[in-house]
Amino acid sequence: MRKPSTKKLYYIAAVIIILSAAAGMLWQHAARPQPVVQDAPQVRVAVIEPDSTSKFYSYAGEVRGRYESQLAFQVNGKIIKRNVDLGSPVNPGDVLMVIDPKDLTQAASSSSAQVYSTQSQLRLAASNLERYRQLYEQGAISRAQYDQYVTAYDSAAAAVQQASAQYAQTANQVDYSQLYADAAGVVSAISVEAGQVVSAGQTVVTVVRDGEREVEINVPENRLNELRQATQIKITFWALPDVSVDGSIREIAPMADKISRTYKVRISLLEPPPAMKLGMTASVAVAKSTPDSVSFYIPLTAVFQNGQTPSVWLVADNTVHLQPIKTGSFMDDKIEVSEGLQPGDIIVTAGVHKLREGQKVTVTGEKR
Repeated sequence: MRKPSTKKLYYIAAVIIILSAAAGMLWQHAARPQPVVQDAPQVRVAVIEPDSTSKFYSYAGEVRGRYESQLAFQVNGKIIKRNVDLGSPVNPGDVLMVIDPKDLTQAASSSSAQVYSTQSQLRLAASNLERYRQLYEQGAISRAQYDQYVTAYDSAAAAVQQASAQYAQTANQVDYSQLYADAAGVVSAISVEAGQVVSAGQTVVTVVRDGEREVEINVPENRLNELRQATQIKITFWALPDVSVDGSIREIAPMADKISRTYKVRISLLEPPPAMKLGMTASVAVAKSTPDSVSFYIPLTAVFQNGQTPSVWLVADNTVHLQPIKTGSFMDDKIEVSEGLQPGDIIVTAGVHKLREGQKVTVTGEKR
């Protein structure tokens, strides 16, 4: 067998060495850390500007009458007639409901008979007293015997007075079988129907008196002081979108509701619109002057929830950095920021959940 020449062997060895060196260089290049080319996504931003010198808080409310009479019968009984419906206008003296008066009438008749009986006893006692007074003056009877007839007369007179008072009471109860309107107004609630048996003092109908109208709202206890310091109160109505009126605080409940733990507040309307109706839904915007503090309202879409801490992405030199903030009240699609931002800060307002600390971005849609 013919052996390869020495020259050919040298050539093969040289090729192997060159290939090995090239492979080593390629491996070192692959193992060397390569610079990461980061995309610079486009982000929409907004420039932070302080709001006006007032904070606004909105509360949902309902149009109510300033004077609402919750009417009830003064006697027990079964309702036999209901003369009004919800929304019925009433005038003073109108009969709203009637209780069955049979038992009351019988009690009044019994009391009347008792009056006649005691009056007869009084006439007899007066006749006896006059007769025995003459006998006493003639010396025919003793002073002790005469005093007995004086006492009998006094007792009969007291019995007449008692029976008369009882009759007056039962006669009043007959009149109490009819429930009267005490003022002009409109029926806003009816809680019983004909055929029901009601107790004395149980509310059966509510009448809202004609005149001033108010808006009732429920305010949490942590907003009461701000409400008392309100510089402006504006009321709008869901059914009247083009109507806005000023209001003033008339009354704040002294105790919180046991269930909701909020305080009922009555807002008087300075110029109530003619189209406003009882029961309408209202929105009460309360403005409180805050000259010593600066707050901002930012879009809700700008807030990034970092664990339990709300934050925003600040943009500086086309780089984003996470900034914790302290939030406050909501207003439409915005939220109040009381700490963490300064006027002139640029924040990302969209796509906040796709960013990371130190990432380069391209700014678009800047708002001022």
